[in-house]
Amino acid sequence: MIYLVRKIGPVKIGKDTIIGEDVTLGYPGKKKINCLKEEEHCDLPSTIIGESSIIRDLTIIYSGTELGKRVKTGHHVLIREGCSIGDGCTIGSGTIVEDNCDIGEGVSLQSGVFLSTGTIIKDHVFIGPEVCITNDKKMDSNIKPVVVEEGVKVGANSTILAGVVLEKGSMVGAGSVVCEDVPENTLVCGNPARKKVIEY
Repeated sequence: MIYLVRKIGPVKIGKDTIIGEDVTLGYPGKKKINCLKEEEHCDLPSTIIGESSIIRDLTIIYSGTELGKRVKTGHHVLIREGCSIGDGCTIGSGTIVEDNCDIGEGVSLQSGVFLSTGTIIKDHVFIGPEVCITNDKKMDSNIKPVVVEEGVKVGANSTILAGVVLEKGSMVGAGSVVCEDVPENTLVCGNPARKKVIEY
């Protein structure tokens, strides 16, 4: 079922995928914004949405982004250009995924998550609501993306600062500000986040 969809660049939609109302697909990225002018004839990279996905109302997916199979978005989701999102991911309402993010399989991004440019999230990660992942620690355009390894869980309203690596199986408590790498299978919480001796 596809209706009221605005397609700008080339779009490939997999079998049994549902696209909601007022969805925009293939929107040009910042380097190709002139493609919105009627007199411009641009070659935009394809936007690909895998089979059995659900793209809910008012979602915008930019050109050159690829979603795998069984990806589900909430409402008002924005996914910028050049992103890769693996099979079975869930992207909550109001979430913003900036350009060139790489998200693995089975990732859950809850409502209101912000991923800055270049964020890397590996398989089976849970990111709680209103989490902010940054990439510019000193706000001087020195971009250092965050890496979130397999099986990590990040609690609601946490902030992960630029360049941090959350190692495999680690956990961040709700409301934390993470300034340093978190070792494998370690729980941290607080502002700034510190290791807690708690079994989970």
